[in-house]
Amino acid sequence: MRFSKKNTYLAILLPIQIGLVQIISQYPSFVENYYSQGIYPFVSRFLRIAFGWIPFSVGDILLVLFLLLLFRFVYRLFKTKFKQSFQQFIKLIASLSVIYFCFYFFWGLNYYRNSLAENLQLKQAKYTTKQLVILSNKLIAETNKIQLQIMQSDTLQVINPYRSKEMYQIAIKGYNQLATKHPQFSYKSPSIKNSLMSKLQSYNGTSGYLNPLTGEAQVNNYIPKNSIPFVVCHEIAHQIGWAAENEANFIGFLAAINNKNIYFKYAGYKMATRYVIYELYKQDKELYKTIFKTINVGVKKDFKESFLFWEQHKNPFEPIIKKGYNAYLKANKQKNGIQSYNYVVDLLIAFYHIK
Repeated sequence: MRFSKKNTYLAILLPIQIGLVQIISQYPSFVENYYSQGIYPFVSRFLRIAFGWIPFSVGDILLVLFLLLLFRFVYRLFKTKFKQSFQQFIKLIASLSVIYFCFYFFWGLNYYRNSLAENLQLKQAKYTTKQLVILSNKLIAETNKIQLQIMQSDTLQVINPYRSKEMYQIAIKGYNQLATKHPQFSYKSPSIKNSLMSKLQSYNGTSGYLNPLTGEAQVNNYIPKNSIPFVVCHEIAHQIGWAAENEANFIGFLAAINNKNIYFKYAGYKMATRYVIYELYKQDKELYKTIFKTINVGVKKDFKESFLFWEQHKNPFEPIIKKGYNAYLKANKQKNGIQSYNYVVDLLIAFYHIK
């Protein structure tokens, strides 16, 4: 087999690209001005227009095709007893080079933009147990109030009457409302879909994901229905250019509570409550127990349903997948890895100006 010049050049470009990304990552203002607020809005909207009209998840199909090609590559290596393995290796590196470029050009550079706190002029600081207690009480009061308003009883679990695709449309309205206060969160040309791999996502512990190569927001429609509104809002936050998980959580929270739909408000406050009381649990278990007692029984049933859902889908492969995702997040300027999701708490404290 003769060497393909194209594959050779592409393979050489991979380490060059990696070096360039590392250099660019040191200049968040440059990324913010020229990528996140410059190129990215056009690229992302083009992708959503290109793939959003298709009723099924193109991104999921591309992911399956990539895995099949990878298995085929490995199979052929063994079948040929590693003959011409170097040429095949160059071909693989060339493919990875193209994927690497697409990932960072289509979305990934958003990991290195200015922080959301800076964008919203929020003052983040290390929080105290007292602040966690104040915020917990505030969020629990809102969650209890809305749960009672929906069900007319504090012991009944909220019953969400919407289908997943209806919730996707409602989420867009919430972002439209949020954009009247914060134009930077404007969301046009939606592309939100049920993941074709929802069952698999349930087993690898994910509620949804953004496919950066197609710009599609993928939602695991197997998860408990009361969780879907917040997950949709979270994934849309990724679509509009906020890559960090804690920041997507916070924007998702804002979009949910600013939605006129009461089920979205409930989902937003419930999710924020969960993150805050979890942080309180880590700092003071006795205080956590006292605070937890103040949550309506109907809300606790929601928490329990979600807990049992993920417990039922635990499997030996989930920790391995999470370790891989943890490494991916750390490689993209999220030093706390999967724990980054929980770091929404300091944004919430800053947002509510809790002293």
